[in-house]
Amino acid sequence: MNRFSPSVPAEEYLAESNVLFYLSDAVTQLLEHKEEYTQFGVIRYFAEYFSSVKNSNHVLFREFSYIRATPHNRASFLRVFWRCYRQIGKSGDLLSMLEYRSLLQLLCPDFPVEMVQSAARIVLMDDAIDCLMSFSDFLYAFQLQFYYQEFLDSVLVIYQDLLAGKSPNTVIVPTSTSIEQLPSVAAEENDKEEQQQDGVEPSVFSQCIDDLCDRFKHSFPSRSSMREILEQTEKVSYYSFLMSLAKDESINQTIGALPSKAELLIDPEMDQELDKLIAQISVSPGSNSSGSAVGALKEVQRKASPRRNFHHRRRMEVESDGSTEETDSSEN
Repeated sequence: MNRFSPSVPAEEYLAESNVLFYLSDAVTQLLEHKEEYTQFGVIRYFAEYFSSVKNSNHVLFREFSYIRATPHNRASFLRVFWRCYRQIGKSGDLLSMLEYRSLLQLLCPDFPVEMVQSAARIVLMDDAIDCLMSFSDFLYAFQLQFYYQEFLDSVLVIYQDLLAGKSPNTVIVPTSTSIEQLPSVAAEENDKEEQQQDGVEPSVFSQCIDDLCDRFKHSFPSRSSMREILEQTEKVSYYSFLMSLAKDESINQTIGALPSKAELLIDPEMDQELDKLIAQISVSPGSNSSGSAVGALKEVQRKASPRRNFHHRRRMEVESDGSTEETDSSEN
């Protein structure tokens, strides 16, 4: 939305851009850390705060309620997660759900395990969630689950209603007729349990999702992408549908947080800093180089990781291989 367009009312722009939310948070942070920030000047503080919001560096170490509060915050956190742990994918390591949860909690200490479990179920198709997953598979599934959480929760309710033979958003009231037919209904339930393994009818599922989009107030994936996915199968399960959405490049581009899967492991800025570090170490291989190498490594970490926000003085140092191990610079 163009804030300079005369056709856009001020109230609409403020609502769509969440400016008032960020202004409120900036004031709250200022009041909570008044002694620390006033020495830099209030004007500089607000300039730094909104600059960090614009550059997507504002979500690091913030509470979960903050990082999920706006679509921009969600996209920013996804990008932070990718940039911090890109080397895990580059090295080809496979991690468990609990290990991905630990990585997420390094960036957001109160990040809920339920969100990580939901993303893992997308990758593993609701099988045992203790299996190992590649970084790219988990990242795109996590993006879908985290960015569209409210919509996916509503879709799951619709899917479960369809599996149960109910019309979504309707209430089934028992009648005398249905009670008299209980024996035959019980027999039919056994058949339904077998049919549930195959999923639901895609055309009915698609129509229900389309109706949901008409009244949904939060973000949701492209309708055309969802229709296209559902048109390609005779039966669809909830997690197979979500996995197809996670792999859809048009949805990834709409969110705008992550590169395409082909470019997922490419980050020129980070690679350039790592090349500088390697060159610096190779020039001075002696014992005197250890201190400078550690200093250079910390500088790479500072640049490779998103810049800490002005209103959070904590620092996260992410090693180039995705670990948080400290480097010992002492030599005998």
